[in-house]
Amino acid sequence: MGTALAVDIGGTKLAAGLVTEAGEVLASASVPCRADDAEGLFAVLVDLVAGVVGDHAVAVCGVGCGGPMTAGGETVSPLNIPAWRDFPLRARLAGATGVATFVDNDAKALALGEGWKGAAGGERDFVAMVVSTGVGGGVVLGGRLLEGATGNAGHIGHLCVEPEGRQCACGARGCLEAEASGTAIAAVTGRPAAEAGPEVVARTGRLVGRAVASVANLLDLRLAVVAGSVALGFGAAFFAAAQAELDARACLSFSAGARVVPAGLGAAGPLVGAAAVGWRGLGRR
Repeated sequence: MGTALAVDIGGTKLAAGLVTEAGEVLASASVPCRADDAEGLFAVLVDLVAGVVGDHAVAVCGVGCGGPMTAGGETVSPLNIPAWRDFPLRARLAGATGVATFVDNDAKALALGEGWKGAAGGERDFVAMVVSTGVGGGVVLGGRLLEGATGNAGHIGHLCVEPEGRQCACGARGCLEAEASGTAIAAVTGRPAAEAGPEVVARTGRLVGRAVASVANLLDLRLAVVAGSVALGFGAAFFAAAQAELDARACLSFSAGARVVPAGLGAAGPLVGAAAVGWRGLGRR
């Protein structure tokens, strides 16, 4: 059985792990995502990867990274990592690791992982979301992950949920990411999202439910699987508020009864999803 090097690149931390073809995480490590320049951040990533791989042989490297990005992750420009703009991630990481490397959006990677080993197992139509430092999404329809013209399909974090809301890093106003991400919550409250009070938790859940309802109505799906430190950290109150909003706004015959549930893979989700990107790239999934 082969082993994949799985890499998750987020605005708060970088993580890497070894994941089998059966979805088992054998080892993992993470470091804070702190660097003021592109090369400095890449050096941190290479050191992290080297420490995880050690003497192990790996068959492929799969990467989940915040977007947007060009097709195949040839260049990445994560909104929550200002140091990387049009950074040639796939080629640089392939050169550093010496193995075939495949890159996709981190939330699309999560969708692959949750459909493979998580809460969306057996489902052919669902949206997977990450509500963390930022907000991302991946959509599966008919058992296939949606790609879009440039590979950026699924950016649910940039659905407008408050038309006159906060300015988003993308340039628009009122995006879900600008209102419900950990970054947004900290900016508004002056405290980390982990210290948010009940009103903030409930509002964040409502906004996520509002976005999910739009996706359910548009794409004829009935399941949203939500991961990320904000969503999972807020817990039951967040999911109750999200479900109530979803129930109120997804009222068509095909979207009524849609569910929003916690991701099944928990903390392992980003790495299992990144591994799934790698295995899919090799044609093994």
